[in-house]
Amino acid sequence: MKKQIKAAMVASLALAPLAMAQQVATAVAAMESGAVEANSEAAAAAAGPMATVEVATRRTRSSVALRGDEIQKILPGTNPLKALQTLPGVSFQTADPWGNNEQNLSLFVHGFSGQQLGYTMDGVPLGDQQYGNYNGLSPQRAVISENVRGVVLSSGAGDLATASTSNLGGTIETFSSDPLAERNFAVQQTLGSHDTSRTFLRYDSGKFGDSSVYVSAMHHEARAWDFHGRQGGDQVNAKFVNDNAAGRLTVFFNYSDKIEPNEDSTVHSATEQYQPYTRPFLYPDFQAALNYLSPTGATPAAEGNNYRNYYSDAQREDYLGYVKYDWNLSDTTTWSNQLYYHYDDGVGVVAGPIGVAGLPALFAVYYPNQNLKQVFGNSGYATRTTEYRINRTGWLSTLRTEIGDHTIQGGLWFEKNESQAYRRWYALDVNNPSSPYDRPENPLITQYGSEIDNKVVQLHLQDEWRVRPGLVLQGGFKSSLQFARGMMPVQPKAGAIAGGSTALPEGDIDTKKWFLPQLGARWDITASDQAFVNVQKNMRQFVTYGGGGASPWSLASQAAFDLFKSTAKPETSVTFEAGLRTSRSLDIGPLTGFDGQVNLYHVNFKDRLLTISPTPVISSIIGGNPVLANVGNVKIDGIDMSGTFHFGRAFSFYDAISYNRSEYKDNYLNGATTVPTAGKKIPGSPEWMNKFVASLNLGGTEFQLSGDYVGKRYATYTNDLSVSSYFLLGLGVTGKLPFLDGSWVKNARYRVNVTNLADRRGDLNVVVGAADKTYNTFPIAPRQGFLTLMADFK
Repeated sequence: MKKQIKAAMVASLALAPLAMAQQVATAVAAMESGAVEANSEAAAAAAGPMATVEVATRRTRSSVALRGDEIQKILPGTNPLKALQTLPGVSFQTADPWGNNEQNLSLFVHGFSGQQLGYTMDGVPLGDQQYGNYNGLSPQRAVISENVRGVVLSSGAGDLATASTSNLGGTIETFSSDPLAERNFAVQQTLGSHDTSRTFLRYDSGKFGDSSVYVSAMHHEARAWDFHGRQGGDQVNAKFVNDNAAGRLTVFFNYSDKIEPNEDSTVHSATEQYQPYTRPFLYPDFQAALNYLSPTGATPAAEGNNYRNYYSDAQREDYLGYVKYDWNLSDTTTWSNQLYYHYDDGVGVVAGPIGVAGLPALFAVYYPNQNLKQVFGNSGYATRTTEYRINRTGWLSTLRTEIGDHTIQGGLWFEKNESQAYRRWYALDVNNPSSPYDRPENPLITQYGSEIDNKVVQLHLQDEWRVRPGLVLQGGFKSSLQFARGMMPVQPKAGAIAGGSTALPEGDIDTKKWFLPQLGARWDITASDQAFVNVQKNMRQFVTYGGGGASPWSLASQAAFDLFKSTAKPETSVTFEAGLRTSRSLDIGPLTGFDGQVNLYHVNFKDRLLTISPTPVISSIIGGNPVLANVGNVKIDGIDMSGTFHFGRAFSFYDAISYNRSEYKDNYLNGATTVPTAGKKIPGSPEWMNKFVASLNLGGTEFQLSGDYVGKRYATYTNDLSVSSYFLLGLGVTGKLPFLDGSWVKNARYRVNVTNLADRRGDLNVVVGAADKTYNTFPIAPRQGFLTLMADFK
């Protein structure tokens, strides 16, 4: 199998000497300006197979885009982030076919993890995408997937105006579609494996005067493939646009209510005798859960750390809205102002045995010399929650003007965010057990509670100089300032956190970086070929989360916080990029065109932050005494190559191959022990990846076969353990249903999607463990099939 995969990669290299597919030169600009309305999928299909990827030819750096209709071809309702897995340099994994489950999501771009990238939706910042989120929300919770106009990946360095404090390794911008010019009512229904049902409705008013509006709703539910949890939720979008000569007013609203039972990962280590492929929950069979434990509440000894919980879930309720006005001050000057608001009420829940992972010692702190089984409802289980709240408002202002051969842009981003995180424990009553769809009430223990007030200010100024026709220089800088203050209204009791800490830290940290420069150029070598070069410095602000994660407010003592505040530095990166783009019409037998891009990059990543536990780690619930410290630098080199070959309007073949070498430059100390990481590769991120999409149109029916090869990934910081490569296939078939079209039904069509076509097994993603010899994995889901029916009603 490995020889076959390598042979396929060599063949792909021969087919794609350049890179990224290019379809329309101004695709990214159209998405950003909102000038493109939501296009009918039927119209796109009628034109024949389209390239999978569009290249932004206006930018001085690598920037590629996926249109909304291409995203939906992967699977209706797909997370925009999952759609990016077809791009070179992007490694994305999650357990469900849509990429919606956030607990087991893994994303790497050019060796940077998902939390080191920047994310926006219509310019609104979405935070850093941590599972225990404190400053944003995921793209699929910010906008219904079917309402996405497109998504843009800047894989090396994001735009200076991007509203993000975490974009070390690039940015991912999602754009919502605009209302249609004509009145329309769209209906879409997906059914499929594991009781899947996804219903999407959208009403467009059409133009009335200078205005238009749409209202849209979605309901999604599906059973997990290895247990009986029902994943999904409800979502509502509304968008109003008024566009005239004076300017453009946009109002957007999103409501999302999502509940998803989570998957437990499998623990791997030399001492683990039981390492199952999947580790399902016992819910909803409560009797089986009671029988699973011994009379004293112990889990089966043979299962070790791979014991089974009763259930786990993530509950998230979000309100997101913005008002934006693009004011045309003159023919050459535009002033854009955008106000946004986001409120999130979320909880992460685990109902698990009370006798594991050091919990008896924790509970004894609060209930000394008591029968813990009786305290927690006589079931042998307790329910743990981490309860989140986000309340943030922001303002984005950008002034853009043309003066001769110069396009000058300056802007401001301001955000005020009040976030909370509380860790609580609840009884699981043997006579009235809860479910993943309940919000726990009446806690027995509030282990700790944090509240953090954070203000962000970002300024930017840039000039794009058209030196001569076909040659543009771009230069500028941004300033990033963060003012954060953390408080702990509920402090843990002595013994509730390992290491003897009696108080989590409080205090403020102000971080100011006034000059983060960017310089780039693009050169139109010919009408078909373009070169670009770019260098940019970015910084990741400190994480403002209390009680967990790589945050200074999660350190185990005030002394550790004060030391960090006086000595630590934020992570920074300097990214160098150079590349070529091409878009050519050809007449070589059946080959009629080629679009592509090749991109080379080098990154100096400095002052990497790592959470270190010099004391023994008792459990993931009661960790060792954590230290957050700068542990050295990382050197990153790589190349992305991809391209689309067009064979008339009937067939196209897109292929993308990437190589990334991300290497630690320093060892670090774990207490008195030196951890030999110098010269080691970043774990979790593959060096080699290859993706392809083959599209064939026969008589109005489009067939699309996709492939995704992800190479070996190291599972530990010292590279002594790794997980094997995998290669997955997907199939999509789209066609019209003309017999349903009539006076009031239009564009009736169907879509069939099959994921993991060859039904492969293996390790989908790897979670690097705290100990050198331990790591966790989530499995590849089995083959699944889905049927979608859709139509427009006039």
